[in-house]
Amino acid sequence: MNYPHLEKAIDVIAKLRDPETGCPWDLKQNHRSLLKYFIEEVYEYIHAVEEEDYPKMEEELGDVLLQILLHSQIASENKHFDVDSVAKVLAEKMIYRHPHVFENQDKTISAEEVTANWKKLKNKKQNYTIQIEDAYAPALSASAKIGAKSQEINFDWDHIQDVMKKVEEELSEVKVEIAKDDQAKIYEEMGDLLFSVAQLSRHLGVDPEAALKDANLKFIKRINLVEAKVRQDGSEMKELPTTELENYWTKVKQELKSSQDS
Repeated sequence: MNYPHLEKAIDVIAKLRDPETGCPWDLKQNHRSLLKYFIEEVYEYIHAVEEEDYPKMEEELGDVLLQILLHSQIASENKHFDVDSVAKVLAEKMIYRHPHVFENQDKTISAEEVTANWKKLKNKKQNYTIQIEDAYAPALSASAKIGAKSQEINFDWDHIQDVMKKVEEELSEVKVEIAKDDQAKIYEEMGDLLFSVAQLSRHLGVDPEAALKDANLKFIKRINLVEAKVRQDGSEMKELPTTELENYWTKVKQELKSSQDS
């Protein structure tokens, strides 16, 4: 297979990082400074997927690839690794974790068995079921993943009621620290509360990250409608008392519910 455009993209990034003729912005970047852009590009790609916008998906995947190429170029300049070694490691990992494809050609294996085998092979190279790296993901998703891995080693609640009790317990502890006005403890207890809520979500079969994202979108839609109505009435939200804004909010909720029911 031949990928001339990929080779051109690699060459473009190398030229952007050329110490004498490159771009000042690109030359200033390092692995840490680029992290926020990497995360942003991944989320923009996720949004394009959810919108089923294929031209946008193509564009956003290109932006993700840009981040991969930039990190690889920076590493190459420091003789740590390069984009070819990244691809080599990836290919070797995929071959190792898919023996049913590359070794014994087992056509009867199910997707569930593939997942189980993947975990076994992955765990062979790790000392612990739960890794520090598991925390470095969107926090709600990470909490659910950590909880699921805890379940694999038999450290989990047996019943939904037990998880709900834990959530209530953590909320009570937050209230105690609020009364004490201990900000450090409030921070800690809020973390425990959010972790327990993520576990409740997991036990209910709900992806907490997706659920919160949808709640965010719902709030944005409603608050934008409230702001539009307030402006139609000749005011600005920051000029109105909370009670009046709550009335607008209630009206918007009712209108949206009516439109959904009709």
